[in-house]
Amino acid sequence: MKATTADQVSNVWEGGTTRPLGASYGKMMMWFFIVSDALTFAGFLAAYGLTRFKFIDVWPIADEVFTHFPFIHGTYPMYYVALMTFILIFSSVTMVLAVDAGHQMKKNKVITYMFLTIIGGLVFVGSQAWEWKNFINGEFGAVQLNDGKIVQFVGKDGKQIALEKFAIANNPKVEHTRKNGLWFEKGETTYEYTTAGVIEGFKNTPEIGIRLEQINPETKQKKVILNKDVALKYLEESRRVVRGANLEVNEYGTSQFADFFFFITGFHGFHVSSGIVLNIIIFINVLLGTYEKRGHYEMVEKVGLYWHFVDLVWVFVFTFFYLV
Repeated sequence: MKATTADQVSNVWEGGTTRPLGASYGKMMMWFFIVSDALTFAGFLAAYGLTRFKFIDVWPIADEVFTHFPFIHGTYPMYYVALMTFILIFSSVTMVLAVDAGHQMKKNKVITYMFLTIIGGLVFVGSQAWEWKNFINGEFGAVQLNDGKIVQFVGKDGKQIALEKFAIANNPKVEHTRKNGLWFEKGETTYEYTTAGVIEGFKNTPEIGIRLEQINPETKQKKVILNKDVALKYLEESRRVVRGANLEVNEYGTSQFADFFFFITGFHGFHVSSGIVLNIIIFINVLLGTYEKRGHYEMVEKVGLYWHFVDLVWVFVFTFFYLV
């Protein structure tokens, strides 16, 4: 029987001497994982699409939700999300270059391109965490009606106005200590608003109107009511003041948007984080010369397949959540 080298063993399936589809066992198993994971993401995105279609008239407009940019004050709809997407896609390019350098057995180039890939992944995950923080903290605040719908406040120009601009603080500068039953550390202060304080401030500010959560599917514009009498009838049905988003309520619109946002982007973020860990492990092995000794860089190619999959999934998540 002909002897088999260690290099050939990695490319031969157990019990046979040929490579199905020209792939090693490890690469084929990675493809199986990618296909199964792709079906999982497809199910999540399909559920999101069906839910959005059902509640299209109350679904938040992405351009009004994701408007922040680090270290810059102002409204920049989708700018930072677009930058995040570019960084992640560019990390796929550096991963391709790392795989190609591995085929050419150029260790130093593999090190350089894998390092850039890891940096790109870290920047993306950090950016996603920053987006989550802004989404959770909110910006303007709103009022939730008894039927669960959200009412936002706007000026005559139709632009949204924060509660701090007009609402009356019911408990100004409340000091949060353990003595008064709050879990904040001593020394922190906050302004708290109730529906009564919002309504009172609204009455005293003639130039402010309300914007209902309902959206016209054709114009994608929310209904604005500047007439005080009509607006007050809505506000009299208010249940509570809302700030930011969580799994129960969302100042931007229906809470189901926040539920899907946290779950799907969080699930994808977990995949990116896992990919970063894998890349770091492979990167260390490259530095140690492990794959030089083996005579091939197939492990770089395997982790590259996973990284490309994660990047491709983000393209679909980005399209569903931010563009459509």
